[in-house]
Amino acid sequence: MIDETIEEIREMQTHSSSVVAVKAAQSLAELTERDYVTVEEFERDLERNVSALKRANPSHASLYNALQEVLNDVQGQTDDIDEARERTLSTIDRVVEKVETGKHRAAKNAAEMFEDGATFLTHDYSSTVMEAVELAVEDGADLRAYVTEARPRFLGRKFARELSDIDGVEPHLMVDGASGIFLPKCDRVVIGMDCIVDETLYNRVGTFPLVAAANEVGVPVTVVGSSAKLVDDGFRFENEIRSPSEVMLEPVEGIDIENPAYDATPVDLIDEVITDEGVVEY
Repeated sequence: MIDETIEEIREMQTHSSSVVAVKAAQSLAELTERDYVTVEEFERDLERNVSALKRANPSHASLYNALQEVLNDVQGQTDDIDEARERTLSTIDRVVEKVETGKHRAAKNAAEMFEDGATFLTHDYSSTVMEAVELAVEDGADLRAYVTEARPRFLGRKFARELSDIDGVEPHLMVDGASGIFLPKCDRVVIGMDCIVDETLYNRVGTFPLVAAANEVGVPVTVVGSSAKLVDDGFRFENEIRSPSEVMLEPVEGIDIENPAYDATPVDLIDEVITDEGVVEY
């Protein structure tokens, strides 16, 4: 399960960073089923697999935090192998509950900002933003959404399709470069986040120009996500460079194809960040 999870994370088959963190933490339960002679042997294998899962996508802060918490709460805590196994499983359950609870609370808090008849623009795919929209509609709001495709992987198309299944939401799908045309029609930009580190928002590539354009035309920007994605120390963001084939299927001689997964947006361009712990204003 661990090897399959590593490959899934590398290939971005799981898009939500919260889901990535949960899958990675749960995969460590496989270690409790292996035979170990000593606790030290178990802990070495745990540390090795935690490192491998982190390396699968070093850009995900929530992945890093979840795995590090499991490792810290198990390593050096017991001399009994059975107790180490039990401690690992209970820690995994606690970490998973924390990630999922944080995500749901953030969505609940964000749902309150959607007023009936509001129009918003979003980029990429955020499961937390999606849940916030669903909760707002359940509470009686009718919404209009402008959704960018989020090229080159087109995750925005998935977001728009799911919005189309929600009664009370009128979705509009557009290419990324058209956001400047539709921003003046919007009450706000609402996006998820990969993480915020050192006063910088890291999110799907295309976020920075969208946020900069929103600032230029006076549209407020709201970022939604679990507080676990706000990182003070211990984590260094590493951008992921995706395959050139996502941009151009057949290589062309003499052209270097750039395909970064994320870009960096200064937080002073953001109006507020809504998390499970409340609202942070900038």
